[in-house]
Amino acid sequence: MPKINENTEVALPLRNILSMIAAASVATWAYFGVVEKLNTLQTNQTMMQADLEKNTEFRIKWPRGEMGSLPADSEQFMLIEHLAKELEKLQTEIETGRAPYDQQQKLTLEFYEKRITTIEENIEKLRVNGYTK
Repeated sequence: MPKINENTEVALPLRNILSMIAAASVATWAYFGVVEKLNTLQTNQTMMQADLEKNTEFRIKWPRGEMGSLPADSEQFMLIEHLAKELEKLQTEIETGRAPYDQQQKLTLEFYEKRITTIEENIEKLRVNGYTK
């Protein structure tokens, strides 16, 4: 049996050596491509899992009001609350007959203005139809 050492020669055609180097290079490239694809898929799966958990939490807690509310909702609630207080105040003033003088005067003037406008319209209709002298 021959002894193998650092001076042992291998007689292979150059074509075979280049083919082995090319095959090793392609195999290495393919291996790292597969590893990279697996890493990408694993990262995407991890991110989707986190999003799914957050979505589930949001879907359950949002309707219960446990996650707060939108700024527009808060503003609307404040406006509704303000209007409710104003309505209460007006109802109390109307029921007790203690509406401020300016408000009563304004309501009276508006009432008379509507009445006068209606009467003027009726007179104009009568004029057009020839019922006046």
